[in-house]
Amino acid sequence: MDKGEDAMLEVRLEGLTLRVANVTRSIEFYGGKLGLRVEIDKAPQFAMIRVGGPTGGTIGLLAHDSANSLGSISMTPEQRAGIHVELTTDNLDALYEHLKARGVFFSNPRTKSPGSVR
Repeated sequence: MDKGEDAMLEVRLEGLTLRVANVTRSIEFYGGKLGLRVEIDKAPQFAMIRVGGPTGGTIGLLAHDSANSLGSISMTPEQRAGIHVELTTDNLDALYEHLKARGVFFSNPRTKSPGSVR
């Protein structure tokens, strides 16, 4: 990506930690598919993804406790669907097309909703 394209696709996030079933697979998604920077890779237990450059936020990826025999299987589909990560950008159309080109699957096409500000 050139510098102009980076500015157009700027993404901002304060930070959050997700408990994941597979840290390595999560790194492949956030780093490989979304193109975010992997700041710390301590797989299989933990990774930290930087969003939006050095002043941006982070996504921590923490492995489920392997001592918990139920692991992620104990989560219902409703609980898994309840996890919400919200990223912002100044050019949603360009980011959407960029991510599609990287192989990110969207379950619904990009649409404008009454709550969207751009």
